[in-house]
Amino acid sequence: MPKRRDQSIEPRTTVNVNYPEGEVVGVSVLGIESFRGVPFAQPPVGNLRLKPPVRYTENIGTKDTTGIGPSCPQMYLSTGNGELLFQLVGNLINIPLFQTATLSSEDCLTLNIQRPAGTTSNSSLPVLFWIFGGGFELGTNQYYDGIDLLTEGISLGEPFIFVAINYRVGGFGFLGGKEIKADGSSNLGLLDQRIALEWVADNIASFGGDPSKVTIWGESAGSISVFDQMALYGGNNKYKGKALFRGGIMNSGSVVPAAPVDGVKAQAIYDHVVSEAGCAGTSDTLACLRTVDYTKFLTAVNSVPGIVSYSSIALSYLPRPDGVVLIDSPEEIVKNKQYAAVPMIIGDQEDEGTLFAVLPNNITSTAKIVQYFQDLYFYNATKEQLTAFVNTYPTDITAGSPFNTGIFNELYPGFKRLAAILGDMTFTLARRAFLQLCSEVNPDVPSWSYLASYDYGFPFLGTFHATDILQVFYGVLPNYASGSIQKYYINFVTTGDPNKGAAVDIQWPQWSAKKNILQIYATKAVIVADNFRAKSYEYLYNNIGIFRI
Repeated sequence: MPKRRDQSIEPRTTVNVNYPEGEVVGVSVLGIESFRGVPFAQPPVGNLRLKPPVRYTENIGTKDTTGIGPSCPQMYLSTGNGELLFQLVGNLINIPLFQTATLSSEDCLTLNIQRPAGTTSNSSLPVLFWIFGGGFELGTNQYYDGIDLLTEGISLGEPFIFVAINYRVGGFGFLGGKEIKADGSSNLGLLDQRIALEWVADNIASFGGDPSKVTIWGESAGSISVFDQMALYGGNNKYKGKALFRGGIMNSGSVVPAAPVDGVKAQAIYDHVVSEAGCAGTSDTLACLRTVDYTKFLTAVNSVPGIVSYSSIALSYLPRPDGVVLIDSPEEIVKNKQYAAVPMIIGDQEDEGTLFAVLPNNITSTAKIVQYFQDLYFYNATKEQLTAFVNTYPTDITAGSPFNTGIFNELYPGFKRLAAILGDMTFTLARRAFLQLCSEVNPDVPSWSYLASYDYGFPFLGTFHATDILQVFYGVLPNYASGSIQKYYINFVTTGDPNKGAAVDIQWPQWSAKKNILQIYATKAVIVADNFRAKSYEYLYNNIGIFRI
C-alpha cells in the first residue's frame, strides 16, 4: 500500500483540459492531476432553489479548478431536536460565518475529477464515480481525495479516473410534502447525482475517461444512492441511448423502504419548515421558501430532528417514492424488476448499529424499543408486528453488537441489543434481503458481498459504521484488509469482476451461488455463510413492507 507523501514538498504544475462545455485549469501533484469544483449544473439558487438541476446550455468559459470546490449547505446538527446542547451548537454552526468557513454554499453543484498524470483524451480509462454519505443531511466531496486509490491503481497496472460529486442534502435536496410532489421537485439530491452522471457521459472522454466504463460507488447514504440510481425512473439508466454506468459498489446501504414523499411524516416536516421560515399562511408556501433569505431557510430546514440526535437514523430527509423519480418504495422496485440490474459489490461493517445506538440511551427494554420505533420510525407498523421483530433478538448481552465480545461493551443496559437491531434492519440484514430479492428477479446478474470485521474489539463500537472510509477509501492502516479490498474494488472497476485483473489471494465467490460472503479481518479474509441471525432475517424479509421509514 503506497504511503501518502507530504504534498507541500511536491512540485506543483498546472494542467489544462478543454471539454465540450468549457475549459478547466487543474493542478498536477504526486503524479495525479486534479480538477476540483468543476460545475456540472447551474447554481440552484433563486427560482432554482428546490427545483430539479438544470444543465448549462452555453460554454462556461475557463474555470480555475486548482483549489477546493464548494460544499452544499450542511445539516451538521439539528437546531430543533429538543436537546439543549445540540440546539446551541446547531444554532452556532448554521451562522453564515461557519458555513462560509467550511466553503458551504447553495452554488455547489460541482464535481472533482482526478486522473493519472499524462492521461490524454485518447486514454479511454475506466471511471469510478463516487457518491459521499452522511445520512442525506451532510457530506461533501471535499472530504474525499482519490490520490491514494489512483496511486494504487497505477501500481497494479490498472489506471482509472476518479470523479467525486456534490449533491444537495438535507432540506435543500430531500424536502418532501404534497407541495413538493405537485411541483415535480422531489428527490432533488438524486437528480443532482443523475445529472452529474449525464455530465460525465458528455464530457469525461475529454479528460481521458471511457463513458461506457463507469462504476458508481458510495458509502452509507451514498451506497443507498447507488441503488437509487439503479432504480430511478423505473430502472431507466439510459442517456442518449447508452447506459450511464455498468457496475455498482455499495458500502453500507441498499434498499431503504420509504413512505411516500407526500406521506404523513414528509408532510409534517414540510409544514414545520414552512412555519420556521415564516411562510405559513402565504398563498404559495413553496414559492415563499424560494424567496426566503439563505440563512433563514437554512435554519428552517435544519430545525427538524437530525441523525446526530436521539432520533438517530429515523431520518427527516431521505429519498421517498414520488411516482416518477422513484416510482415506488425501493423494496417494491426490486420485487417488480424495475431497476437497472448491473454487476455489484455490496457489504457492511460488522457493527453498523453501534454508532447510532449511543444517543438513544434510555431505550432499555423491549417495550421501549417498540415504542421508540413506533414514535419515530415506522408509523404504519403495529405494536404487535414490531414486538415480534424485536423479540427475535435475545436480551443476553453476549448476543449483541459489537458482536462476539461477550459480556463487554454494554454502554448502558440494552445498548448492545439496540445496536444489533438498528444495524441489521437498516444495513446488514437489509443487505441480505436486497441480495435475495435481486437474485430472484435477476439471477444471471453477478453480485459479491462482504462483512468487514477489521476493527473487532474496538471498545463499545467494534467495526462501526463508516470505518471503511479510513480503512478502504484512504487505506490509513496499510494492512491486509485495506490492501485486499482496494485490489478487489480496482479489479471490479477495470474488469467488472473483483477476481480478474490484479492477482488476489482468495477467489471471492458470487453471492447467489451459495450465499457466501467474504469476511475481512485486519490480517486475513475468510469465506463464510451469509446465514447469521437467521430468525431476525426471516422476520425482516417476510415483513419488509412494515419497515417503511
